[in-house]
Amino acid sequence: MSSTHSHLHRAGRWFLESGIQDPSGGVARYYRSDAGRHERVSSEITGYAISALVCLHQSTGRGGYREAAVRAADFLADRVWDPALGLFPFEHSRDGDPAPALAYFFDSGIIARGLLTLWRSTGAAKYRDAAVACGRSMIRDFTAAASFHPILVLPAKEPLTYEPRWSRGPGCYQLKAAMAWHDLFAVTGEADFERHYERAVEESLASHGDFLAAQPDRESVMDRLHAYSYFLEGLLPCAQRPRCAAALREGLGRVAENLRSIAPAFERSDVYAQLLRARLYAAALGVAPLDRAAAEYEAGQAAGFQFEHTDPRLRDGFWFGRKGGQLMPFVNPVSTAFCMQALDQWRQYQEGEFRPVIESLI
Repeated sequence: MSSTHSHLHRAGRWFLESGIQDPSGGVARYYRSDAGRHERVSSEITGYAISALVCLHQSTGRGGYREAAVRAADFLADRVWDPALGLFPFEHSRDGDPAPALAYFFDSGIIARGLLTLWRSTGAAKYRDAAVACGRSMIRDFTAAASFHPILVLPAKEPLTYEPRWSRGPGCYQLKAAMAWHDLFAVTGEADFERHYERAVEESLASHGDFLAAQPDRESVMDRLHAYSYFLEGLLPCAQRPRCAAALREGLGRVAENLRSIAPAFERSDVYAQLLRARLYAAALGVAPLDRAAAEYEAGQAAGFQFEHTDPRLRDGFWFGRKGGQLMPFVNPVSTAFCMQALDQWRQYQEGEFRPVIESLI
């Protein structure tokens, strides 16, 4: 088994055996090694996990992955979806611990894309219909005259006051979530979905140049590199248009330069993986030639966040990041999903097998 195949299989074992997926089907935000506990189940992270588990099923043929994806999707569709409000709340309450009464635009897009991924794999209309309802909610509830509201306070659906923190304000990173509209248009033919994706593209192209400079603190810039990489991913459906191609090439350079500069103080595994995936897609789509040396470096750095361990809660998951060379105490489903996919796509590229299927991007 090649080393990158090994990374994929080991990550799959972590998803199935670590306890990161609750018996309900929901997936925790991360595992805290310092506190010895899983954080609260998250709607967004459960959506990401669906896509990751379907990816694992398609790559390995192992049925357990799709079964776990179905449990996650049923949890979202049957227990988390609020039929009265017509949206997916932020987190799931359990054991009398009330979750914040919020809903996120970004989370909704990730959930919709995860549900569509499972629908393509199973053909079960339930997941397509849930994704369509979620996409319509994104238009109905989050769309404002000047932007897309990032967070709504429930049950009134009033926008939460914007803050300087990137996830608390509108911005180019929202284009990743808007990819759900592009996917839903392909499925339904509803022109409103494509119109809103195109609006998100235009707004993101107009604003992305200032996104990284909005925070002078270097550690905050590293967090923004993660979010800015969402913008690059959101460009992929339109990457061959001249303006989008130029922004993608420029963005790859920005992320790579900042990542290497800041990494000695703070580095995130997901940023290495996001940058590597974006490089591979851009090369395969004919947008930017692949810098093989940079790709090799990013693959090696991402792989370095996965460890053997006697504790199954830690074994073979990818850690979130390092500060000052020390691992931070978070084993993270999103980091694991991004890194395992990036490493497997790098293997595929080296073996001449990589195909830039945008719908498969976790």
